Amino acid sequence: MWSWATRFLLALLGLAQLALLADALPNYKRVAGDRYLIGVGKADITGPVVEINFAGYANTEQIGTGLRQRIYARSFIIGEIGKPANRFVYTILDTMSGDTAVRRGILEGVAALGSGYSVYGQSNVAITGTHSHSGPGAWFNYLLPQVTSLGFDKQAYQAIVDGAVLSIQRAHESLQEGYLDFGTTRVDDANINRSLYAYLANPASERAQYGDDSVDKTLTLLRFQRASDGKNVGVLTWFPVHPTSMLGNNTHVTGDNKGLAAYYFEKSVKGDSLAADGFVAGFSQANVGDTSPNVLGAWCDDGSGQQCDFQTSACADGKSQACHGRGPEFRALDLGVSSCRVIAQRQFNGAKSLYNSLSSSSTPVVGSSVRTFHYFQDMRYYTFPLANGTQVQTCPAALGHSFAAGTSDWPGAFDFTQGDSGAPNNPFWSVVGGLLKVPSAAQKKCQEPKPVLLNVGEMETPYAWSPNIVDIQAFRVGQFIIIVAPGEASTMAGRRWRNAVKTAASSLSLTGSVEPFVVLGGPANTYSHYITTPEEYAIQRYEGASTLFGPWALPGYINLTLRGLPYLSPSSTASPPAGPSPPDNRERSLSFITGVVMDNAPPGKSFGSVLTAPAVSYSRGAVVSVTFQGANPRNNLRLEGTFAAVEKLEGSTWKQVLSDEDWRLVYTWKRTNGLLGYSTVTIDWETSATEDQAGTYRIRYNGDNKPLIGGVQSFTGVTGSFTLS
Repeated sequence: MWSWATRFLLALLGLAQLALLADALPNYKRVAGDRYLIGVGKADITGPVVEINFAGYANTEQIGTGLRQRIYARSFIIGEIGKPANRFVYTILDTMSGDTAVRRGILEGVAALGSGYSVYGQSNVAITGTHSHSGPGAWFNYLLPQVTSLGFDKQAYQAIVDGAVLSIQRAHESLQEGYLDFGTTRVDDANINRSLYAYLANPASERAQYGDDSVDKTLTLLRFQRASDGKNVGVLTWFPVHPTSMLGNNTHVTGDNKGLAAYYFEKSVKGDSLAADGFVAGFSQANVGDTSPNVLGAWCDDGSGQQCDFQTSACADGKSQACHGRGPEFRALDLGVSSCRVIAQRQFNGAKSLYNSLSSSSTPVVGSSVRTFHYFQDMRYYTFPLANGTQVQTCPAALGHSFAAGTSDWPGAFDFTQGDSGAPNNPFWSVVGGLLKVPSAAQKKCQEPKPVLLNVGEMETPYAWSPNIVDIQAFRVGQFIIIVAPGEASTMAGRRWRNAVKTAASSLSLTGSVEPFVVLGGPANTYSHYITTPEEYAIQRYEGASTLFGPWALPGYINLTLRGLPYLSPSSTASPPAGPSPPDNRERSLSFITGVVMDNAPPGKSFGSVLTAPAVSYSRGAVVSVTFQGANPRNNLRLEGTFAAVEKLEGSTWKQVLSDEDWRLVYTWKRTNGLLGYSTVTIDWETSATEDQAGTYRIRYNGDNKPLIGGVQSFTGVTGSFTLS
């Protein structure tokens, strides 16, 4: 606490407001850096939670049946004061990745907000994904990732676009002067290397620089603190771990471990005197490619009790289908719910501890200037020199045989397996499968030693199967540099990329006398699968087989990033040539996804009727399960709203205490009669002995039904009351 004399002196100096803060914020510490414009925003992007295939595992059987946790876009804006053109937007989506179509839609949506938003465009907007595998798919620009979702769904696409635009709008509207500082911490128990055999192919001398860390254990946190009252408005973190805690048999939408960690953080600062209302916590991905949250390792679920083969991830039958990674709470091949909570908690614990420590020790962001660059690059046969002068080239996109085997996080990719003798039973694949193209001789040679399974980069019918044109992008604020990666860089690939940028930034004096600090975020903008080192590529495990542009993809990305670094100079006023535009497949994409035909209720029932009522009372820690006469949630996504709610009686008023945002409230939709349009909704409240208070409660269900003729109609169902003790 400051003394009376100190507060009096501050008041005399015209800092009365800061003097008052001494009492209100005893732990407050002004960041000793330069001022920037800062803004944060968050918005709902939850698309159709039922009847749409999930994006990530490419498992045709993983069709949505409900919602465990809404997913969000979180946007962070940093800019130079007085120079509107010098700013950037870093958006994190609780989705599998960034995407060409989604980014294009977001840029169009932001431009439509009006002249005040004209400063945001191709150069300074990054759209990244947490890489969650637990959200609706069917929003991709290219044909290959559309296969398992049976094509493109405009509702799923528009939910992401509209929510992302709203998050950017909210961040823009919150812009004010503030400070940035950052720090790092180790999170030792939240990730392992799922492809250690490939990692060990990297030079021993290089691996020795990182000790026993076969994955990066460093979490970086960038804090946003407004100048007006010293309150923190948000944090942006980077840490590499696959959000594959929720396994490929989960069919409830969630943000997986990254989305849940963000939820924990935002919940933890509510009511905190050091945090502003509307605080936003972003948990961005880093060099995620070969990481796994399944920290107990990969085991054969075939009754043998054996670990999967170290080199091939195969089990006793010589196949990989029985090989599954096990999370920290593994008991059986479950959905991964408990393990997801643990991995989220471990990321949150590291981030929150670091956040708390920044009050006494942090590195301020200094240098005042903000710069960005972005351009498109066609990766088909891009030729460039290595450091030793050898000329190499990248290749048209292609996927190797091991791509089809999947990973221990969930084996078997797409709807076919390696060695499959027939076409998969998938109507979408029946249309496009016959369009496969044999790789040219040049493509085979370029991709060696990869045996090409899917020659996606040379297939344009009925439209492009995979990207060949990718985004090259980076941001700088003061000495803090962000590489925006369009794919999943492996651990060592990310290290090499960051080190190359740091060395070049120092050589170019981009950050003056202050040492550059570099992070890598993604997968962003255009999803280009994996990015491995040439040594890992030669092993051709899943990650190498999924490195689209050949063995020299990583050196190519590094070369292209370094080519743009001069544009990050404080004195730079130029931008690189834009490069060739990627194709826009939004209006030409195929779709076999049917819409909602109608909803009906059985005779004697009405929408929202309680079919299974709650018991009279429950002990805390029990699961409260109720069922309603339901309707298809695709009729109304209820963005920024909720399908399910727990209400608590306070006096004579019912107050909502839990919603779809909360992990412990689970919404499940089930079609009971497809011909007549009957369905039910079950809401499960997983009560907690520590988080829930004793009292009187009820559960509410908000739904919308579509009659065969006429418009969608809203309804509500409410249970009777029950007690929790």
